[in-house]
Amino acid sequence: MNYTPLSPPDVGLLDAMREGIPIIDAALDKIVRLTGSFSVSCSDPGLQEKLDRFVQNVRVGPASQGLHQFVGVYLHSLLCYGNAVGEIVPTADWDDVYALYNARLRDVHIRREAGPLEAELCTMERMNLTPVRYPQLVLFTPLSPAAGEMRGQPLLRSLPFVSEILMKIFASVGQNFERVGNLRYAVTYKPGADRVDKAQAGEIAKGISREWSAAMEPVRNGGPVRDFVAVGDVDIKVIGADNRMISSEVPVRQMLEQIVAKLGIPPFMLGLSWSTTERMSAQQADILTSELESYRRLLDPVLTRICDTYLRLQGHSATSMPVWNDINLQDEVESAGIRLTHARAAVLERQAEV
Repeated sequence: MNYTPLSPPDVGLLDAMREGIPIIDAALDKIVRLTGSFSVSCSDPGLQEKLDRFVQNVRVGPASQGLHQFVGVYLHSLLCYGNAVGEIVPTADWDDVYALYNARLRDVHIRREAGPLEAELCTMERMNLTPVRYPQLVLFTPLSPAAGEMRGQPLLRSLPFVSEILMKIFASVGQNFERVGNLRYAVTYKPGADRVDKAQAGEIAKGISREWSAAMEPVRNGGPVRDFVAVGDVDIKVIGADNRMISSEVPVRQMLEQIVAKLGIPPFMLGLSWSTTERMSAQQADILTSELESYRRLLDPVLTRICDTYLRLQGHSATSMPVWNDINLQDEVESAGIRLTHARAAVLERQAEV
C-alpha cells in the first residue's frame, strides 16, 4: 500500500544519543533558541493588531500558548527526527482557530499517491490507516529529503557511529576511575622459616584478614580511619597502583569535532574551550547564521499557512508574511563600535559634499 511511517526506525537510538551525550542535546536546544523570534506582517494594516493577538495568545497543546511555542516544538521534531507534523484545530463553528497541535510522528504515516508529486498523510484509527479528514489543516515539513523520497532525514543521521565510540570512552573512563579511585588492597602474609609459623600459617592469615576487615569497615561507612597492626612478614599493596590511566583527551576531542561539524554549532557556544582566534570565531558565527537562515526558510511556509488559515476562518482575504528578527551573534560592544564608525563615515561624506 506504499505506506511509510514518518517516525524514523532508529527513533530510540536518536533519543538515546540525546540522553547519553549532553552536548548533542544542548546543541539542538541552542539551534532552536538561536533561530530567533518573529512577528507576522498582515497585508491589511487594519487587521495587524488582531493578527498580533492571535500570534501571542493562540492555544498550543494542553497547557501552552503562543505561536512561538508551537514553532519551537515543531523545529525540535524536525531537527531530531527529520520530520515535523502539526495540526490547525478550528472551533466547532469553523469561525476561528481553537488551538495548534504538535502531532507525534509515530501516529502519522505518509502514502504515495499515483504520481511522484502526490502524497497523503494517514493516521492509525482502529488498527487501520485512514487518510486525514482535513489535509488543508495539517502541517508537514521534511528535512533534506533524498531525491524521490517523501520522508526527511534527521540532523543526527550520521552520528550514531561517532556517538557509540564516545560512549565507550566515557564508560571506560568511569570504570577506570572506579577501579583506581576506589582503592583496593592486596594483603600478603609470608610465613617465617620456623616450624610454628609454617604450621599455623592458615590461622595467622585468617586472623590478619579479620583484623584488616575490622580496620577498613569504619572507613567504608564514613567513620574514622583506623590503623592496622600485624606481626610477621606482611606485605600490603594497592591493586592497580602501578598502572597509569590512558589519556582520553585526544580521542574525545576527535569525536566531539565530528559532532560539532555535523550540528554546525561553534565550539565556544557549547562550552568547549578550544584554541581559536577572534577572526575564526567571527567566521564560525557567520556560518551558523547561514544555517539558521535555512531553518527559517523551512518554517516560513508553516507560519504563513497558519496565519492565512486564521484570517480565512475570520472571513478576511488578507495575506500574512513572517518577519524574522535579525540574527546577531556578535558582541554588543563590537556592534555598537561598527555603527559608530558608519555614522562617522556618513558625517564625513556629507561634509565632503558641502
